[in-house]
Amino acid sequence: MRVFIAGVMQASSRRKGIVDQRYRAEIRRVLLARWPELDVVDPFELHPNSVEYQSAEAKETLFKMIELACSSDLVIAYAPVASMGTALEMYAAYLRDVPVLTISPMADNWVVRGLSRRVFPDLASFSDCVAKAESPAVLS
Repeated sequence: MRVFIAGVMQASSRRKGIVDQRYRAEIRRVLLARWPELDVVDPFELHPNSVEYQSAEAKETLFKMIELACSSDLVIAYAPVASMGTALEMYAAYLRDVPVLTISPMADNWVVRGLSRRVFPDLASFSDCVAKAESPAVLS
């Protein structure tokens, strides 16, 4: 089973900076501690310097990550703030009936609410749910 970690990278930054990405390691750790056989795909791990990509490479990477998300079995979206790339990945997955689980305090946001099968307010509540779930499929 392939799980894609979607999540905020640049947020609303007007610069090339990347927000703290430690949440990705935590999501991976929680999932693999429970189900070590999962194939966890992390776009930041695949493209750690993507903020430096020129326009053509950035565009190609954006669409490749969207395709990876919607060809996965499950998408875990981390959105403590609005994220355009995450929203695109969530939407593409939703259109292909790939379950989207979102970790976000924005449960009333239309994108979060409309595209997610489940919304967790924070990483702790997501981790608790994973610890109790019989399988990744039960999460959604």
